[in-house]
Amino acid sequence: MSRSSRKAKLGCLGVMLLFAAVCCAAPVSSAIGAVVALQSGAQDEGGIAEGGTAADIPPRMLTAYKTAVQQVGRHVPKCQGMRWPILAGIAKVESNHAVGRNIAAGGDIRPKIYGVLLNGSGAGGNTTVFPDTDNGRWDGTASGERAVGPFQFLPSTWEGIGKDANGDKSADPHNADDAALGAAIYLCGGGRDLTRRSQLKSAILQYNHSGEYLSNVLGWIDQYTAAAKDPDLKNVSGKVRAVIEAALSQRGVPYSWGGGNAKGKSYGFCCSPAGKSGANIKGFDCSGLTVYAYAKAGISLPRTAAAQASSGQRIPASLGKSALKPGDLVFYAYAPGRDSTIYHVGIYVGNGQMVNAARPGTVVRLDAVDAMSGYAGGARLL
Repeated sequence: MSRSSRKAKLGCLGVMLLFAAVCCAAPVSSAIGAVVALQSGAQDEGGIAEGGTAADIPPRMLTAYKTAVQQVGRHVPKCQGMRWPILAGIAKVESNHAVGRNIAAGGDIRPKIYGVLLNGSGAGGNTTVFPDTDNGRWDGTASGERAVGPFQFLPSTWEGIGKDANGDKSADPHNADDAALGAAIYLCGGGRDLTRRSQLKSAILQYNHSGEYLSNVLGWIDQYTAAAKDPDLKNVSGKVRAVIEAALSQRGVPYSWGGGNAKGKSYGFCCSPAGKSGANIKGFDCSGLTVYAYAKAGISLPRTAAAQASSGQRIPASLGKSALKPGDLVFYAYAPGRDSTIYHVGIYVGNGQMVNAARPGTVVRLDAVDAMSGYAGGARLL
């Protein structure tokens, strides 16, 4: 398919391309051609990179992150808001959660993780000489300094914040528990309130004073945060539960203009009315996510939000949002009452929430039904 023909298939509406808020793209041929997958931790759409569900974290590492959150208050009592997605965001960028290493029950990581020798050679981006401070104890060399462990601490930094987290009487940056606790202590600083976005940014910049690094880590934190929330599904069963669980399983996956189908996430195409491309992002747009989730219950949906409004029993907006039930499609339109102007769709999960692939630069997440404008009712297929 040519680039020009792709541009002709741009929105949920077809005739509403002047509106920059369109959130879902129409399908394109599966023969889009080769695209380049994002490298692990690479940036796209505001620093949000591919993946990001808790499933990409080795269980032993996730345990270390959660344990560190429980322990950090002993060392930095005034710290507020430390949570495991913050630690996971840092570790994802620094070491990809030590994926590929052996992580022992006690937390020791082998082979050890070493950064480049910081000798000013330019290798790995280093341009400053860091003299040796530990005689090779942690970084394996006395000829200079290099970052170590899953959180990539310099030995000189570790000397000030390293603590024993697993009770073996050693504070080792090559141990998952110790390293995670050290990172939590370091990020907490003198008692930061990490619930404040400004202080969270300051903590990350303390780790690495780079705007690109900040954006990348924040993207991962937001993805892991989205993946950590669970709605109450105790009274939901059968096909409704299958649809909701399928949608929830994709939390943290990035929005991709034109992405997603019945088989799962896919690369999208260029470009949204705001000029955002999904060609290098493997993920979902709004209607791609609903197509995927309903396929898990054996239901085939049209690919665009406006077309999906004709499926099942229509729930008029005039009945109010209280008429929605878990599993319903939720629609939004530029002109509520005119289904031809529907630009967005989500999946209602109850308690005023929906699973939502909102727009470029976000991830699949739980949102309030009120998060989008122009509520246009719903559709019940189950």
